[in-house]
Amino acid sequence: MKTTNRLHECLVETSLELISGKWKPRILWRLHRYGVQRFAEIRRGMDEVTPKMLTQQLRELERDGLIIRTVYAQVPPKVEYALSDFGRTLEPILDQLAQWGAAHQTHIRQILSAPQSTANT
Repeated sequence: MKTTNRLHECLVETSLELISGKWKPRILWRLHRYGVQRFAEIRRGMDEVTPKMLTQQLRELERDGLIIRTVYAQVPPKVEYALSDFGRTLEPILDQLAQWGAAHQTHIRQILSAPQSTANT
């Protein structure tokens, strides 16, 4: 796991360094929820992500030891992604985030759909 220059005094920030962003939590959730997935299966559940961005995010998650990429020597090549043992330590956190989101879904939707006010300077 590569952590050089990525450790922070705030332990929450250190944790978020590995899992934050638009796509990483969604990738981790899919692998937690559905188990082993191929690239197309992951992408199918995240229509807005480009193949290039998904590849980048998967590589970062693999580099950081959160997922395992398994390549099968066959034609055509078969590649599967799964949570690593280290990645599975995030499962209770992912479940808690999902429960929090479900419990506060109405409030969150109101916040996200409210027009943003602009400050007058």
